[in-house]
Amino acid sequence: MPVPQSRGLVSRSLLREDAYRAIRDAIVDGTLAPGERLTDGDLVAWLGVSRTPVREALARLEQVGLVQTKPGRYTRVSPLDVRATRDAQSVTAAMHELAVREALPNLSVKELSAMREANERFASALARGDADAALAADADFHAVPVFASANEAIRNVLEQYTPVLRRVEHLRFSSLSGRDSVAQHDQIIARCEAKDVEGAVIATRTNWHTLLDLLEDLPSDSEAHTGDAGAYGSVV
Repeated sequence: MPVPQSRGLVSRSLLREDAYRAIRDAIVDGTLAPGERLTDGDLVAWLGVSRTPVREALARLEQVGLVQTKPGRYTRVSPLDVRATRDAQSVTAAMHELAVREALPNLSVKELSAMREANERFASALARGDADAALAADADFHAVPVFASANEAIRNVLEQYTPVLRRVEHLRFSSLSGRDSVAQHDQIIARCEAKDVEGAVIATRTNWHTLLDLLEDLPSDSEAHTGDAGAYGSVV
């Protein structure tokens, strides 16, 4: 077959995705703090990749609201913005409710088992105080009905807005308040198993709306960040 003119697309794509996930996760878990200044050189040295995937990752992170850029002045981790997070929570909760509604009639025994297994990992991670593992297990739990819904639009919207919520969820799963989610997940599973669409939707809504109480305690954007971005240190 003729050799394609575009070469190395897979490797570049993987590098870009890996860079995006690494920086995103560092922002979510607080390694890169709100307001912290980001430089290409430091990120390149940290990730061991070229500047191109780093810049592409930063552009993507800016689109989802985790990074702010002012050309010629700074690129920084976005301060926690309560209003933006609340907006993201509303949209994300609605998408998960829709995913459950569309997935439930055809949700298989295997998929229900996957939800139980993820919730068991979630409970175990919370019990040992591992917020990172709890966040991953929680994501796996909610991903089951999302993928079972086979609705590409839902997945695209969640890809856009979920990252903003992950920082708040990480805070929640670092505290005792996150343990309520285990029972809420169990309720979602029970309603799904019973083929109770409305009950499962309500249980899903209840679970996602628990973030609202935590948002009330977060500082406003102006409180979280004061002064020019130059006051923050670079990545180390």
